[in-house]
Amino acid sequence: MTDAQETAADSSLRTTGGAPPDDVEPAPIPLLEPRDGIPPVITDEDALAETIAAFAGGTGPVAVDAERASGYRYGQRAYLVQLRREGAGTALIDPVACPDLSGLGEALSGVEWVLHAATQDLPCLREIGMVPSRLFDTELAGRLAGFPRVGLGAMVEGVLGFVLEKGHSAVDWSTRPLPEPWLRYAALDVELLVDLRDALEKELDRQGKLEWAREEFDAIASAPPPEPRKDPWRRTSGMHKVRRRRQMAVVRELWETRDRAARRRDISPGKILGDGAIIEAALAVPANVHALAALNGFGHRMGRRQLEQWQAAVDRAKELPDAELPQPGQPLTGPPPPRAWAEKDPAAAARLSAARAAVSALAETLHMPQENLITPDTVRRVCWEPPATPDAASVGAALAGYGARPWQVAQVTPVLVAALTAKAKTTD
Repeated sequence: MTDAQETAADSSLRTTGGAPPDDVEPAPIPLLEPRDGIPPVITDEDALAETIAAFAGGTGPVAVDAERASGYRYGQRAYLVQLRREGAGTALIDPVACPDLSGLGEALSGVEWVLHAATQDLPCLREIGMVPSRLFDTELAGRLAGFPRVGLGAMVEGVLGFVLEKGHSAVDWSTRPLPEPWLRYAALDVELLVDLRDALEKELDRQGKLEWAREEFDAIASAPPPEPRKDPWRRTSGMHKVRRRRQMAVVRELWETRDRAARRRDISPGKILGDGAIIEAALAVPANVHALAALNGFGHRMGRRQLEQWQAAVDRAKELPDAELPQPGQPLTGPPPPRAWAEKDPAAAARLSAARAAVSALAETLHMPQENLITPDTVRRVCWEPPATPDAASVGAALAGYGARPWQVAQVTPVLVAALTAKAKTTD
């Protein structure tokens, strides 16, 4: 048993969703150095081959993490991959120097990967050939177990009694060479992940939720890559202020111009032109460069050439024929927004209100967030078009059809049946 595991055993999961212990908790211990020191960063194929062999020969789960350069670089690629496994130690791999880690992914096939907030890291790991067949998500485990704070630092401190230094989480990980303090931070991020996993597994088992968690982890591991987002320019911050189609066209042209430049220069789009500036230009639809320069976000630091580039995008939007202007909003693939239900279908609005209250009460009883018990979108869909006879079989089938896991179907079906049945009687 490691020191961290002994601490976990002694602490009795101090911040779990249940009542706090009666005794006074010991002060958390700062974790300042990896137990094996900071390993050298792997930057060549020979060192990578040695690491693959070492991790293939290790035992138990493997802790995995990845660092991106969000806010600095274009896209969400990985700039550092960290792993730790019993018998192999800790490895720090530079995926810029070693862009193909499929050999490592294959060596760890069938091994349980332990990640924190897995859905954040899986896309960038998939890009370099690392795809788990089994995983354990410590953040999701914390949510299911009822922990109020599920960040890695909070979980490690609350469960294992150690304090992680989190000062480098938002740095530019594309920097080369990476400074030693950053590498220390990166190594410490996987230092206790397996210990945390083991403690959380015990707590989930104690609460009778371990099988639920396994179903959730399996769903994450087997999920296909997400489809590219349609019309990503519509997610520009402040878009709700833009009402007219011509103004929407300005947003689209500026967003796409910025995106092309960001991709070409490998820089975060926000560092080229802020969302606020795009919205300002869309609302004003400036007539010329002089008018554009007077808007917030297009200040005196911006050169004439840049201003002309942005004004050209505005002019393209101004010249579009009406038939080519974007339509307001996007085609709905599901129920309308809940705020419109009372007018469109009062009975559906009543069903949704009853269902939400029932799901909220059940989530509170189970000590977990509502969205982890069942997605709000699933509840809306069932309430908008409920089964003709809302019994357990039909409601359960509807939930499963919308992607609910078996444990969710078993827990949520009875309360939804009760809510739908009660509202059906009152509206007859």
